[in-house]
Amino acid sequence: MNHTNMYYRPRHRVMRRAARRHGVHWLLLPFWALWKLIAGIVELTGRLVAVVLGFVLMLVGGILTVTVIGAIVGIPMLIIGFLLALKGMF
Repeated sequence: MNHTNMYYRPRHRVMRRAARRHGVHWLLLPFWALWKLIAGIVELTGRLVAVVLGFVLMLVGGILTVTVIGAIVGIPMLIIGFLLALKGMF
């Protein structure tokens, strides 16, 4: 018996267990988690503040995307801002 790998669990098993628990396909689990995070922010801050915050994040993300180095941070910020504004509006 190999004691070094006794507590090792492959990541795909952990993700599949989480997907079964939430009823989401395991490939879509990161997007589902991001959507739940944004929904939590909207719930805490209110719709108007969420829309304004989303547009500010989109603006800053767009400005950062102009530079090559800032695109690494700017593109995800732009996407999160868009989703936040979308969730706040609907």
